[in-house]
Amino acid sequence: MGRGRKPFEVRDLFWQARADGARQLQSGTVAGVSRTAGRKWVKASGGVRPRRPRPRSALRLSVAEREEISRGLAAGSSFAAIARGLGRPTSTVSREVGRNGDRRSYRAGKADRRAQLRAARPKPAKLAGCLRLRTQVETDLAARWSPQQISARLRVQFPDEPEMRVSHETIYTSLFVQSRGTLRQELTGFLRTGRAVRRPQGRACDGRGQIPGMVMISERPTEADDRAVPGHWEGDLIVGRNSRSFIGTLVERTSRFVMLLHLPDGPGAVSVTRALTDKILQLPVELRRSVTWDQGREMYLHRRFTIETGVQIYFCDPHSPWQRGSNENTNGLLRQYFPKQTDLSEHTPEHLDAVARELNGRPRQTLQWKTPWEALNELVALTA
Repeated sequence: MGRGRKPFEVRDLFWQARADGARQLQSGTVAGVSRTAGRKWVKASGGVRPRRPRPRSALRLSVAEREEISRGLAAGSSFAAIARGLGRPTSTVSREVGRNGDRRSYRAGKADRRAQLRAARPKPAKLAGCLRLRTQVETDLAARWSPQQISARLRVQFPDEPEMRVSHETIYTSLFVQSRGTLRQELTGFLRTGRAVRRPQGRACDGRGQIPGMVMISERPTEADDRAVPGHWEGDLIVGRNSRSFIGTLVERTSRFVMLLHLPDGPGAVSVTRALTDKILQLPVELRRSVTWDQGREMYLHRRFTIETGVQIYFCDPHSPWQRGSNENTNGLLRQYFPKQTDLSEHTPEHLDAVARELNGRPRQTLQWKTPWEALNELVALTA
């Protein structure tokens, strides 16, 4: 995994992308992890998103509070006196002691361990605790009934026996999740699909769209459309050999000024957002107005970028590269420095900056033969 990421954040991105309909490889790209890592996560959980450990609620008694209760009981204090010292209701102390023995046998450490066990999730699977129900489900699966059919039929067969009811999702979980495999794994062969891994329920996509909270290019300010004010940028990625190395590109719409993003960790949403944020924050405030990008999943975290920089990202319509015309043209110029089918990971941040400086110093016909440097400086002076 790339630098600067918390493991739970990366996994959350991966599973959220799958829930949005992305395939496994695309989910890995969003999270910035390898195909192998994504495959291991899916196999280990049976394709079902694992639960994250829950932090201890502030409403629950802490170890320190339980130790105070223990000391208070040893000193002969009343429940009310102990509760006042903790700032808790008397009933909380009374229930705590009652659940874990009595005034003589209460021990803080033992009580805390028992509380953690009671609060543990997930609870034992329903199918593990009812042999009759499990036998019925296994019989129906062997008859090639779907989990949905089994769940619905149980309600018809046993209308007055709530213990003989189970949801189809519980059946799938028991089949697919190894840690909760209360049903025989070979029963997955009787499913219509024959799969041993739960597929995401979202609509499959090609890696484009499915990005939450997109603001479309139709809502971009008029000043960006007519290139009257500097500070509106267009962004994209250029791809290296075998789609395994990438460079981010940013082009200012009015001056055609270029900045390049170093992406050593690949095109994942975390690494692209971090590189784009660092680069944009190097600019003066008057040059931070907007960024226009296509609907690639590297922009999955666009809202985090906007919060950190104050710069809104606008998304192009699908299959409409002309809506980022300046960026497309510049990417063509950049291929002189970064030919197709070459390894882009060989280029250091210093080399990318040198290429950007050279390109920004080349006169451009669309600028009446000014260089992007000169055009940008003139625009900044006019708007200062």
